[in-house]
Amino acid sequence: MKSIKPGRAKSAMGMFGSIASIVVGIIWTILAINMGAPVFFPLFGLVFIIIGIVQTVYNYRNATGKSRYSEYDITEDGEEPDPLNMRYGKAEQGPASGDVSDAGFCPYCGAKAEKGYEYCRRCGKKLPE
Repeated sequence: MKSIKPGRAKSAMGMFGSIASIVVGIIWTILAINMGAPVFFPLFGLVFIIIGIVQTVYNYRNATGKSRYSEYDITEDGEEPDPLNMRYGKAEQGPASGDVSDAGFCPYCGAKAEKGYEYCRRCGKKLPE
């Protein structure tokens, strides 16, 4: 069964974007101090740097971690655990049981798969068996 997984590419791009914002924050702070700008301007640069560091760490962990959140990757059953199932307490179950509700979530739109349904109630696509 396929399921939606968080995208590693999106998080990696976010990580590089955050690193770029850290560089901009450093340049901003240095220029503000050298120009003799009021205290607010260098502090703004420091806040920008701190936010960039936090975002870099978050995106790095999301890009390299097992349980990541996003909306871009679709993986086959058994490749990785489903973070939505882990978060909401549903045990991992494979398609061998034959029950559509064991799928957990629709692999196309992410809506919760309901027991006894062959098609997703949200997007209308046929659920895998």
